[in-house]
Order: sequence, then C-alpha cells, then structure tokens
Amino acid sequence: MLLHDGGWHAERADLTVRDGRIDRIEKATERRKDETKRLHRLQVLDCSGCLIIPGLIQAHVHLCQTLFRGLADDLRLEDWLVRRIWPLEAVHTEETVYWSAMLGAAELLLGGTTAILDMETVRYTGRAFEALERIGIRATAGKCLMDAHPEGAPLELAESTDGALSEAEALAHRWHGAADGRLRVCFAPRFVPSCSGPLLRAASDLAERFDAQIHTHAAETIVERETVLRTTGLEEIAYLDSVGIAGPRAALAHCVWVDGHETARLARQGTTVVHCPSSNLKLASGTARIPELLAAGCRVAIGADGAPCNNRLDVFTEMRLAALIQKPRLGADALPAGQVLELATLGGARALGLEHELGSIAPGKRADVVVLDLHAPHLHPAIGDPVSLVVYAACASDVRDVFVEGRPVVLGHELVTAPIDEIVREADRSASALQRMARLA
Repeated sequence: MLLHDGGWHAERADLTVRDGRIDRIEKATERRKDETKRLHRLQVLDCSGCLIIPGLIQAHVHLCQTLFRGLADDLRLEDWLVRRIWPLEAVHTEETVYWSAMLGAAELLLGGTTAILDMETVRYTGRAFEALERIGIRATAGKCLMDAHPEGAPLELAESTDGALSEAEALAHRWHGAADGRLRVCFAPRFVPSCSGPLLRAASDLAERFDAQIHTHAAETIVERETVLRTTGLEEIAYLDSVGIAGPRAALAHCVWVDGHETARLARQGTTVVHCPSSNLKLASGTARIPELLAAGCRVAIGADGAPCNNRLDVFTEMRLAALIQKPRLGADALPAGQVLELATLGGARALGLEHELGSIAPGKRADVVVLDLHAPHLHPAIGDPVSLVVYAACASDVRDVFVEGRPVVLGHELVTAPIDEIVREADRSASALQRMARLA
C-alpha cells in the first residue's frame, strides 16, 4: 500500500473501509485475534501480489469531446478549434453528450482515475451529470461558458451573458453536492477570448456563492497570450486576477506561456495550474515549465485534457510524460517520480477543493482507492521503488480494482456500474451521427 506522510512509502497493511471512508490502516501482523475471527462478517478483498494506491485525479478533462477521438489530429490549437472541435460541439445533442460522458468516464475508471474536473460544452450538461451519476466516478463538472464569439466559432455556440450564467446557476442548484456529495458543479468559462469581462466576473461570484471551483484555460499558446494582451491590455494571468479568477478556487489548464512574474503571481494566489503534457505536445503548444512552477510554490495538478487532443484519457501516460519531458531541458533529476505522483493525487485533490477528503490513503479520508495488479512482466523485478513502478512502468491495463467512496466500480479489470458493451455500441453510433451532422471537410 502506498501511503503519504510528507513523502511516499510502501507498507504491507490491511485497509478497513466503513461508510465510504477509510477507517483504519493496520499492519497485517497487528490485527487482533478477536477481530480476525469476525472477518467472515466483513467483505474482504484479497490484494496479495498487488499495490493499493490512492485514487488518481485528473483536474482537466472534456468528457463532451470523447466522441471526437481521432477526428482532429495534426492541428495546432486554433485550427483544431475552428476546423473540428467547435463544429462538432455545435451539433451535440442530449443523447450524444450523454454517451460521450459515459465513454470517457468508463475509460477513466478502468484506468484508475477516480475523480475529475470536467469542462463540458455549452448545452446539455445536465445529461453529462446523469451519466456521471450512473457510472460512479467522482466528478466536478461545469457547463462551458462562452458569451463572446471568437473568430471561426459557429453561431450555434454563441450564448447571451445572462442566459449562460442562468443555466450554470440552475445546474449548480440541481447537481452541486448530488449523489451524496460525489458530484459537484464548477463554473467553467472556456477561455478569455470567448468570454466577456462581465461573464468572467459573474462566474467568479457564482463560484464564491456556491463554494465551488472555477475551471478555465489560460496561456495555452502564444497566440492566445498575445490575443489577451491585445484585447485587454493585460497579460492573461493578471487579467484573470482582475476579474476574480484566482486563488484556491481556480484551476487554470495549461499555463504553458507564463513568465517569471506571472509564475510568482500564481504562487501568491494559491491558484492551481493543471499540466496536460500529451495535449501540449500533440497540439504543438509547448512544454509547461512545471519544475519552475513548483519551485516557486505553485499548486500543480495533472490532466489528459480531451480525447481529440490526446486520443486517450490515461493518467499513467500523463504521469510518465510529465516526468520525462522536463529532463532534456533541466537534467535527469528534474521532476522525480514522487513529485509526479503527487500531481496526480494530492495536487488534483487541491484543484477540486477536496484536499482534506482525497489524494492519499489516510484514516478519515474518502475511500477512493485503486488496486494495481503487479503480475505483468513490465512490472518486474518488483524490487525497486514502488513509486517509480507506478509512474514509469505501470499502465492503465494494470488497474485491477477501483473503489469510489468504498463502492466498487471496477472489479477484476471489468466495469461493474454499467455494461461496457452498451457504452461502446452507443458511443460509436453517436460519434457517427455527429460526424455526419458536422459535415467535416
């Protein structure tokens, strides 16, 4: 079992869960004889030959884009949005949003991700919440807010400021704290070029009012950075700060193009930066300076972003890449495995505003845990650092069991909360319909 008390260490221990929370962690040899006699009354899972780790957390995903996988390859961000993503989002229906969320959440759970921060599209977010409620993942999700009309965006995605905010507020009343707290709402303006100042300020106010997170993109490309500077007169992090999008409630995806004084500002604010290495590489956006952000005291989490800018939602791939891409730039000791695992656990918990509930295996915390099967050849010899094994060697296919709040959602490598055959069938059908409706060139 991987535990964290200032650093990671492995212990051979028994984990007891009660009412959705971790009750006790005991060395196997310390269990009292009288309790051993009563084990037949408990549900017991044998994890010998396995490693129990905290549920992994992805703090930036777009489940509404899962059906677009493979439809937007080899494009830079701006062309990717204009030529593929916005046209596809514009033709989403209630049904396609539902199956997109089901497919993405199934992939995430089967790969050991137990909690997410999700940005949907402008419509039908309630259907995404219905999928998340059914499938059992822990999710903080928000309707995408877009009241400005960036060049190339379909008119179907344009919203009025009041209409966008009213719908987001209604979603918060319905879903914030639903499923016994497993589901929460965030407020999710897409990015500065698609949002007016009044909308951004109002989104920040709503987040404060609902005790919710605010989730947006920032400084993903040099074009975005220059656009914000030209249209607002401020650098992007300063502008977001001026409209209230800063501090522990705020999660900013990417932050590839931030300089030293913006890094210092992010650290002072306590704002979380969400690192998406695969997405930044595939869209040729650049490499975020994560070691410098961490050294400055910034809060950092990790995410796969969306299926069309990554092609898979695999947190193990993101951890491995996060560690590797810094080393040619800064040296072989840059961003070691222990730091990277923290990005995908405790860092993600902070991004969700749930650092006291998630991110490590400890008594009193929510029982979101993952069981890794260590029998595959690529995980042997199992004589080194188990953290290195998780970050550099493990794969999503090594996930045997997944529990969210003590409830099994994956057992024996199989999703148990919804039939995977149905999810794949309906997702394929929905994706074909979207492609026809969008009439992609």
